[in-house]
Amino acid sequence: MIVSMENTTTSAIDKKLNQLRDQHGVVTLGRVLTLVILAQAGHSEAALEAANFASHEHPCRILVHVAHSSSEETRLDAQLRMGGDAGASEVIVLHGFGELAEPTETLFSALLLPDAPIVAWWPHEVPPPSPHTSSIAGIAHRRITDSARSDDSYETLAELRRRYVPGDTDLAWTRVTNWRIQLAAVLDQAEPAPVREIVVEGSGRSPSVVLLGTWLGTRLDAEVSFVNNPGARRLDRVTLVRDDGEIVLERPGRTVAMLRQPGQPDQQIAMPVRDLNTCIAEELRRLDPDEVYGEVLTAGLRDVRVARIVDTSGELTPGAARFLAEHGGGRPEQEEPAPAASGDDAEVVVALPVPETGREPAAAPSVPAPGEEPA
Repeated sequence: MIVSMENTTTSAIDKKLNQLRDQHGVVTLGRVLTLVILAQAGHSEAALEAANFASHEHPCRILVHVAHSSSEETRLDAQLRMGGDAGASEVIVLHGFGELAEPTETLFSALLLPDAPIVAWWPHEVPPPSPHTSSIAGIAHRRITDSARSDDSYETLAELRRRYVPGDTDLAWTRVTNWRIQLAAVLDQAEPAPVREIVVEGSGRSPSVVLLGTWLGTRLDAEVSFVNNPGARRLDRVTLVRDDGEIVLERPGRTVAMLRQPGQPDQQIAMPVRDLNTCIAEELRRLDPDEVYGEVLTAGLRDVRVARIVDTSGELTPGAARFLAEHGGGRPEQEEPAPAASGDDAEVVVALPVPETGREPAAAPSVPAPGEEPA
């Protein structure tokens, strides 16, 4: 059931919800949280679909704010979805124009479930300067962002690192959960041996590559090399270099990974690319801070030792080069291989694309839409 309301108020929306419950027997019992989605006009349906999917596991009230032009006349339009059109939840979509194009705590306060946790999610951008400083985020228990959606993922990751507070999380980290599980299981079963180097290969525009490499490097106390390959924004391969040989976990496609380790036959592992639905469902399973993510984002990016950065795709952005140099022990603005200076922790090799004479550098590819999930 979908009910539309034009030029309305949150008080009128709340009264309409009560009326619909009385008429159709819909109740709010069992709602475990309020999910607030801060979306952009034209891109809200993919996020709403993911939230509806997650609501079957986590019954909730979903509040979606869609920001329209701030230059238009101030008004609030709403759409109420209940029953089969709302999964296991009730959905309120708020279209804000003019002054209401900016989501605020006041706008949502009348519609929040009483005594229920609040989760705020920015599916398309990280609000400046960081997610926990905006009005609605100030009252949220968890704040979900996606650094892979920004124009320069690495600049955004650096900003999230500088301003991190417990409760922040990033879907770029959620997407590497299966990689972490498989790699931890392999090392747990393998013969004890120190890892001398870690090589993480994937898109130079995917922050998941950096987060996974940082986690492995700090946990295994080994140097990390990043190899940036052409193609989709995703992880391709992780290699753990040990004295007894290399352990390689590679996913050439989107569903099956190949595991190679010394003295054992190759194994195929079901490890599909995690779509937006799966990632949001995982994030809603826990409302306490993700301590491992916090450690990786803050202390990990400060302590990780980067052996080298190799760009084979010509897609490594200046922001990525600066980010990896600053947080990986290298030197910013370094475009060609150079010997490590005395006192440097590692040598960083950055092969940035050189534009042809008289031409501007190629524009960065557009940020993927929410349905086009990176891995």
